[in-house]
Amino acid sequence: MVGWIIGGIVAACLSVFAAVIIIRTLTFKPYCVPPAVPEKIDLDRERIVDDMVEMIKCKTVSNRDEALVDRNEFEKFENLLKERFPTIHSKSELKKIGKTGLLYKLCGRSDEKPSVLMAHYDVVPVEEDGWERPAFDGIIEDGVIWGRGTLDTKGTLCGIVEALEKLLQEGYVPKNDLYLSFSGEEEIDGASCSDIVSYLQENGITPNLVLDEGGAVVENVFPGVKGECALIGIGEKGSVNMDFSLVSKGGHASTPPTHTVVGRLASAVTRIESSPFPRHFTKPVAGMFDTLGRHSTFLYRMIFANLWCFMPLLDIICKKSGGELNAMMRTTVAVTRFEGSKAYNVLPPKASFGINMRLMEGDTVESATERLKKTIGDDEIEISLVNGMNPSICSDINCDAWELLKTAVHDTWCEAIVSPYLMMACSDSRHYCRICDRVYRFSAMKLSKEERGMIHGHNERVPIETLIKTVEFYVRLLKLL
Repeated sequence: MVGWIIGGIVAACLSVFAAVIIIRTLTFKPYCVPPAVPEKIDLDRERIVDDMVEMIKCKTVSNRDEALVDRNEFEKFENLLKERFPTIHSKSELKKIGKTGLLYKLCGRSDEKPSVLMAHYDVVPVEEDGWERPAFDGIIEDGVIWGRGTLDTKGTLCGIVEALEKLLQEGYVPKNDLYLSFSGEEEIDGASCSDIVSYLQENGITPNLVLDEGGAVVENVFPGVKGECALIGIGEKGSVNMDFSLVSKGGHASTPPTHTVVGRLASAVTRIESSPFPRHFTKPVAGMFDTLGRHSTFLYRMIFANLWCFMPLLDIICKKSGGELNAMMRTTVAVTRFEGSKAYNVLPPKASFGINMRLMEGDTVESATERLKKTIGDDEIEISLVNGMNPSICSDINCDAWELLKTAVHDTWCEAIVSPYLMMACSDSRHYCRICDRVYRFSAMKLSKEERGMIHGHNERVPIETLIKTVEFYVRLLKLL
């Protein structure tokens, strides 16, 4: 009799549990979004393409070794901006800050809610042998512009200045003060952008909105969602480089110790990789799951609507699969370098490996280092910090700045679902977090997986239609600022 009662209670509890799961899933529907109002924008396409080509021809390659930098190319780029965008230069004030910083100020009807539009004009080096077309010739072929920087981020910079030049020629005056913040050493973590932020801080300027490179309009990046998603980064992970080393007496390889220094370091690597950091469910990821999860298939919606129940399952899936979904959930460690002896028959007197760690909010350089020490469990392994930065703060999405940005994105890519997300890479925008909590990261382009892979890679190029759409976006955004 008692067994029947207990069985009945268990069955009832399971029924209630299943009902809660199903009801929450069925009510987990997409948010209502106002219809897009895509105003037609007439652009001088030929001029835009020609300007982009000339920007590419400036070989503004940054390098940590100043001896390898051609400053004439950077000066050439600055002069190009003056020559090709005369209205911007006549109606705004330009300050050169730091080594490569260019800060334009255009006075608006008010100075209460200033905005900052960012881009960087330096590019990473090129291995010409891997390119099908020259990287700095600005080749146009089949409606595509080839060249280093077309995606990262001369294309964005071109979009900003083309849009502003057009509007100024039509008599545009922004509602609020507008700043254009361009740096020429973003790729080497240079100080120019930080110097610009210090200048703004010293002058009491607190931006209402800051927009830099980051997410893009993409497809097939979220489980169960096939349509376009416009991902806007509202935070970015910290980046840390570390070295781990061991010394020994060296010697001949014919009489090795039980465990060589390379072997001990290999064990340390194995322990690190088999002990992933615990998950941190942060605001950007929660916002992404809540937004895109509502557009997913029923099974995935069941998971995202009931994370209170399925989070452990999702965590296991992330750990096993790795990749971007896993990186959104925890601090990641990638072993990228390993050095030992230069001869096969010589025991190395010193061996080392290097890692790149991407810190999630909730972890710091110090706390992550301590965790790695405990994970390795070998006090003789020396850990040295090469460089690193903590995660950025998370930006506000319950404000007018976010809504303005969403509107401009939605009116440009009408079918895209606009969503917050966590940016894995680092950008100059992190410096603005010192003075503003409305820093957003969105590269205003629709990019395929192949195109995203060209960033810092071979054969970087942008379709002309994509570039034109970028200019359209900035025209719409500027009219709102």
